[in-house]
Amino acid sequence: MNNWTMQVWMAMAPPAGTSTNPTGDMLKMLGTMAFFMLVLYLLMIRPQQKKAREHTQMVKSLRPGDKVVVGGGIMGVVVGVKEKSISVRSAESKLEVLRSAVTEIVERAEAGGES
Repeated sequence: MNNWTMQVWMAMAPPAGTSTNPTGDMLKMLGTMAFFMLVLYLLMIRPQQKKAREHTQMVKSLRPGDKVVVGGGIMGVVVGVKEKSISVRSAESKLEVLRSAVTEIVERAEAGGES
């Protein structure tokens, strides 16, 4: 090692006779971890939970006559609603798919008695 490298190493060391506070270092580390966990929650987890809640509400509100898009890209009209599945008519085909497979309601059915 040359003289300059040794000076850099010594400049990075704490002054002689002093030591870092291990409790303070641990609190800083825990505070930093808590901050990053909060940021992770606010930017990633919370929006995903909101999206899942909205999807659940949409699936619960399905009714016959709604135009929907199913997960595979199939578009059709809901003709029947069961507890866990729905019947969808697409062109000349009638399909039974899980309610959770519905990705979007394109058009709502007209309400019968309301004006």
